[in-house]
Amino acid sequence: MHFLALTDERGRLIWISAARPGRTHDITAARHDHILAYLRAAGLGAFADLGFRGLDKDVLDPVIVTGFHASRTYKLTPGQKDANRVLAVGRAPVEHGFAHLKNWRTLTKLRTDPARATRLLRALLVLTNLEVNR
Repeated sequence: MHFLALTDERGRLIWISAARPGRTHDITAARHDHILAYLRAAGLGAFADLGFRGLDKDVLDPVIVTGFHASRTYKLTPGQKDANRVLAVGRAPVEHGFAHLKNWRTLTKLRTDPARATRLLRALLVLTNLEVNR
């Protein structure tokens, strides 16, 4: 299964997308869910991993910030490495939020249709928030 999730700056889950087949790419799912439009309308931004590179083409006012990618032929500059470190520090609580969601062992062996999985994911979102708010 593939799903997207948004967290707040503390790593608390606030939204989970519909479940899709595992072969779905992050950018495809984000475009299908219109994440850029919703974030812009709300005046919010998001840190994302390198799977979202190329999603936000607005260089002057990006909504989704991703790191820099190195390749065999292109090495990162010291400034780009520093920017990636700063982004990693900002994303750490987000990754903790995802890890907390993955603590639900139901997700490790989930083999069902996406509609049923979506209902389960949304229920886990509610349960996770109840657990965190105690």
